[in-house]
Amino acid sequence: MVVLLLFLATGTPVAVATGLVGILGVYLFLPLGAITQLASIAYAQSASFVLVVVPLFVMMGEALAATTIGRDLFTAAQIWLRKLPGSLAIGTIAACAVFGGPCGSSPVTAATIGSMAIPEMIKKGYKPSLAYGVTAAGGTLGILIPPSIPMVLYGVITETSIGDLFIAGIVPGILMTIMLALTVMYQVWRDPSVAPHAPIETVEAERWTSLKAVIPITLLGVAIMGSIYAGIATPTEAGAVGALGSLLIALWLRALNRKAIVRIFDNTSRTTAMFVLLIVAGLFSAFVLARLGIPQATAKMLTGLDIPPWVILVLINVLLAVLGMFMDPMSLMVVIVPVFFPAVVALGYDPVWFGVIITINIEIAAISPPVGFNLFVLKTVVPDSNMKDIIQGSLIFIIPLALGILGLIAFPEIALFLVKMMK
Repeated sequence: MVVLLLFLATGTPVAVATGLVGILGVYLFLPLGAITQLASIAYAQSASFVLVVVPLFVMMGEALAATTIGRDLFTAAQIWLRKLPGSLAIGTIAACAVFGGPCGSSPVTAATIGSMAIPEMIKKGYKPSLAYGVTAAGGTLGILIPPSIPMVLYGVITETSIGDLFIAGIVPGILMTIMLALTVMYQVWRDPSVAPHAPIETVEAERWTSLKAVIPITLLGVAIMGSIYAGIATPTEAGAVGALGSLLIALWLRALNRKAIVRIFDNTSRTTAMFVLLIVAGLFSAFVLARLGIPQATAKMLTGLDIPPWVILVLINVLLAVLGMFMDPMSLMVVIVPVFFPAVVALGYDPVWFGVIITINIEIAAISPPVGFNLFVLKTVVPDSNMKDIIQGSLIFIIPLALGILGLIAFPEIALFLVKMMK
């Protein structure tokens, strides 16, 4: 762990740093012939049909980001929620939830919604820290509400059903959306000046007209998840449904010009290459750890402790929160999951449920300074923003996310009852 952090501190790309840690482990502790497993893992993962879902989901998010649908969702949300305190901020969360579902990516959701929501909130007199914080936190919903790219990564690493992970994320995703909205209302109640009331005059016809943006993306989400739940398609095949649907929506909105198409495919290729390289490097490091017996020893140690299992889970989550301050979300999953997954299963916990817990931890890491990815995304989207305001506004939203984890530890059925119902 220390060596990995040292590599990352020098600016080494995460996938390269993780792979180097594995190679170093082989050189120090294993026969050098074990290095051939790197090639075997690289081939096996690159040829895996399951990973076809990655470029499909990435393409879906990029195609939606190229349209005006994010702006239209924000407009619809602020019209329908205008009577609530902090309506623009709550509308941002709602827009992130609706857009982030089919998108499946936290930074894409934060960037797409934030590009129009943040300037609008600041123009209406909202405190900048609230505008930035609510957008960074709302963007995290893109990886909890299914489909979710990190859940695909977790499923590949642990060989857990990706379809079950998607189903398990629905109810926690809705609850986290509500809790983030309640956090906004609490801030406004404590200090009304952070979100001045900005009434939006509208007639009934405009309310219903604003929903035209919600309909296509809702239908897209239903097509993706419905095809999985109905047994018509696997998660990988459902990714193809989503990619095609998002391209058709972009075509219908006249957003597919030559420049947009090149950008969509270029970003999809880059993100997919990064993702696959991260998986290869991470699984190679996991192989080295397994050969050294570290996950097995960790599981034996934790299960042998004379303390309640929930205490161990809390400690694991505290460690994840601390490491999330210094590691990007994907590398956090690749490094931590192979070590603690066997212990969690040995304690009797459901692997699907643990996948939801890990995903919420990744949400926290995405808005935790100093390396929270969503924080830097917003700095890029709004160049004249102040990083201090972004960090300050995001910190309070860690609280509802942490409470969500505690709620899932206390009541695992929140994530699992839909999975059991579908079976």
